[in-house]
Amino acid sequence: MTDGSGEHPGLKAGVRIDHEPAVLDGCPAVELPDPCALVIFGASGDLTRRKLIPALYYLYQNDFLPPAFLILGTARTRMTDDAFRDALRGGTRSAHPEVFDEETWSAFSQKIFYHPLDYRDPASYRELFKRIEKCETGRRTGRNRIYYLAVPPTLYETIAEQLGESGLARQEKGYARIIIEKPFGRDLASARELNAHLHRYFQEDQIFRIDHYLGKETVQNILIFRFMNSIFEPVWNWRYIDHVQITAAETLGVENRAGYYEGAGVLRDMFQNHMMQLLALTAMEPPTYFNADRVRNEKIKIFRSLRPFDLDRLGETLVLGQYGPGEVDGEKLRGYREEPGVADDSITPTYAAACFFVDNWRWQGVPFYLRSGKRLPRRVTEIAIQFKAIPHLMLRAVTDESIAPNVLILRIQPDERIMIAFQTKKPGFKSCLRPVMMDFSYPDAAGGIALDSYERVLLDGMLGDPMLFVREEGVELTWSLLTPVLEMIENREMHFPLFSYPAGSSGPAEADSLLEHEEDHWRKL
Repeated sequence: MTDGSGEHPGLKAGVRIDHEPAVLDGCPAVELPDPCALVIFGASGDLTRRKLIPALYYLYQNDFLPPAFLILGTARTRMTDDAFRDALRGGTRSAHPEVFDEETWSAFSQKIFYHPLDYRDPASYRELFKRIEKCETGRRTGRNRIYYLAVPPTLYETIAEQLGESGLARQEKGYARIIIEKPFGRDLASARELNAHLHRYFQEDQIFRIDHYLGKETVQNILIFRFMNSIFEPVWNWRYIDHVQITAAETLGVENRAGYYEGAGVLRDMFQNHMMQLLALTAMEPPTYFNADRVRNEKIKIFRSLRPFDLDRLGETLVLGQYGPGEVDGEKLRGYREEPGVADDSITPTYAAACFFVDNWRWQGVPFYLRSGKRLPRRVTEIAIQFKAIPHLMLRAVTDESIAPNVLILRIQPDERIMIAFQTKKPGFKSCLRPVMMDFSYPDAAGGIALDSYERVLLDGMLGDPMLFVREEGVELTWSLLTPVLEMIENREMHFPLFSYPAGSSGPAEADSLLEHEEDHWRKL
C-alpha cells in the first residue's frame, strides 16, 4: 500500500515503488485434450463410482473435456448401457451435491457406455476391440485411447498382455495410453517384473503410473512456492533448516480393505509412493525448465541421494505401530487385529515414523521425519519446515521464555493452506513475545476452478502430460530403499518391535523419540 504519493510509508525519502505488485485478472485458458476414448477396466467397482466418473463429470461441466469424448466401462458384471449410467448417477450426485445438475448429467451420460469382459479371455478382448470401434464411429475421437486399470494389482499384467496381444496397445492413427493405480509392485523384484511386463506391450511414454496425492493443488503449488519466491529458496538448505516433518495422518482404520492391507501395511501403502513423492518435491533442486522431464529428473536425483537404512541400527531410525482398541468421543473402536479379515497374530504395521537423510550438499545432516498412520486423532497431510533456533537470545536478561523456532507449514489436506509461524512483541509489553501465524488459505484466496486430485490426473493423462505421474526409475529406486527394511520387519524371527497404540491416539509413544533428537547424535547416524 502507498500513501497516495507513490512512496511507501516507512521507507527512506527518495525510495519509490513505481508500481504495486501485479495482480493477474486471469490465467491462460486450460488446454483442452485431444478427442479420445477412455476405457475403464473394473468399471463396476467403487473407485469408478466414487472417484473416476464424478471427476470426469466435473471436468465436463467446466468445459475441460473435448467435445469428441467417450467413456467405455468394462468389467465382469453384465449390464446394459442404461443400467451402468443409472448406477453411476448416485455416486456423482453424492460427490458433487452442490453443483450436480440433472440436465448436465443427462448430456454427459450419453457419452458413457458399458461392455462386459472376461479379463483373462483373449476372445473377450476381440469383442472389446469391436465395441470400441463401434463407439468411436461418428464421434471423431481420432482412435486415441486411454485404458484406465481400476482393478486389483493382480490383474495389471493380465490386462496389459491381453491389450497388447489383441492389438489395442498399438499406436497407428492415434495414441494408446495405460493408466495404472498404485501399488506398483510390493517390493523391488515385483516392481521390476511389472515394469518389464508392461514394456513388452507399451513404451514408457505410454505408461502413466498414477499417484493421486500428486494431483492435489497444494502439492503442485510446492514447486511454485519454492522456486518462484526469492525470499524462500535462499534459506531452503542445511544452513537455515533444522529438520523437516512430513505427516500423513488418517482417522479411519483399515475399514473394508483388510484383504489388501494385510499384505501391504503402512510402508507399502503410504511410504513407497505418497510420502516419498512429497519428500522429493520438498528436497529437489530447481529444474532448469518447468516441464515433466526436467522435474522428474530432479526427483530421481533425490531418490538416488537418499541414505540407505542401517539395518543393524534400524530401531534408531524407524518406529512401527499397530492400533489397538480405543475410544473417541465415547465411541469404542476396535483394534486392527479385531478387524474383519485380519489375522489374530498380525504383525502388519498401521503406523510408521522414520528418519531419512538426503546425502547431497543442500541437505547434508538435515533429518527428514516421515510419519503416517491409521486411527490417529485427526486427518491431516502436511509438510512442516522447521528452521534453526536463533543463535543468540538478546532478551535473556529480561525473559526466560524459550523462543519457538520459525516453522513453515504446507498443508495438503483437509484444508489446503500455507502457514508461517514467527515471533512478535506483545502489545503494551517491552519484552514479552507471542508467536503468531501468517495463514494463506488456498481454496479461499486462490480463485479459479480448483481441480481435485483425480480430476487433475485424469486431465493430465488425456493431455499426455506425465509431470504428476511416476516414472519407472523412480518406482524402482524407492522400492530399492524400502525392500531391505520390509524383508527385515516381516521376518518374524528377527523380532523387530511393533508397538501398540490405542485407536484415536497420536501413535506409539516410542515414535516421539525420533523427534527428540540430539543434534550431534543425528548428524553421526
